[in-house]
Amino acid sequence: MLILSRKPGETLVIDGRIRVKVIRVEGDVIKIGIEAPAEISVHRQEIYDEIQRSNKEAMTSPRPALPKLGGKKNEEAKTNLTATI
Repeated sequence: MLILSRKPGETLVIDGRIRVKVIRVEGDVIKIGIEAPAEISVHRQEIYDEIQRSNKEAMTSPRPALPKLGGKKNEEAKTNLTATI
């Protein structure tokens, strides 16, 4: 881990594309601004962790069964659709 000291108004650059600027220091809270290309996601750690948990859960959850196509109702729907066109 790289540890840097920055004062309000100072910026650090990551990979030439991401800028992190110290906006303000209020007691033990530091406000930062982040400029990054749109294709780079920027999240607070707790949000990132929740996204990862949700994605993992979605991959392991069984999918609900899809209704089968065909049968009388499907033929009626085709007839009604053709009649309205």
